[in-house]
Amino acid sequence: MQIAEQFFPGALGGIVALHGRHYAEHWGFGPYFEAKVARELAGFAARRSDDDLVLLARDDAGLAASLILDLNDPMSGDRGAHLRWFIVADRRRGTGLGRMLLNRAIAHAEARRGGRAWLTTFAGLHPARHLYESQGFRLVHEAEGTAWGTVVREQEFRR
Repeated sequence: MQIAEQFFPGALGGIVALHGRHYAEHWGFGPYFEAKVARELAGFAARRSDDDLVLLARDDAGLAASLILDLNDPMSGDRGAHLRWFIVADRRRGTGLGRMLLNRAIAHAEARRGGRAWLTTFAGLHPARHLYESQGFRLVHEAEGTAWGTVVREQEFRR
C-alpha cells in the first residue's frame, strides 16, 4: 500500500469513479451525484493550497482510498477544515485504512486549525459515523435534502 500526498495522473478520475460506483451500488445514486463529485473535486484541484491535505492510497488494484482535508474552502467560515472525498474501496473496508487516513487528517487539522473540522454526509452510513464520532466529530445539523441528487437525511458533523 502506498499513500500519496499529491494528485497523480488519473487520481481525480479515480476518486470520482470510486464515489460513483460505490454510491450507485449501495445507495442508488446516479449521474447527478457523480457529476457533483467531479465538479467540486475539479474546483478544489484548481485552487489547492500547500496547506491542504491530499491522501490517496494505492494498492495493486489501483486507487484504494481518498481523503482530502480542504483548509481553504470558502464555505467553511469558522467551522475549520473541510473533510471531503473520504472513501475507501470495498476491497479495503475493514482493514483500518480509513481510520489511518482519518488519523492523519485530524493531526493535520490539529496543527493548522486547532483541531476544528467539519464534514457533510447523510444518515445510514453507520461505520463512517462511528469512525467520525470516535475522532470527536458531533452531529450539529440533520435535515431531509437533495444535495446528493436524491432525497436523504443530510447531516453536518463538526469537531
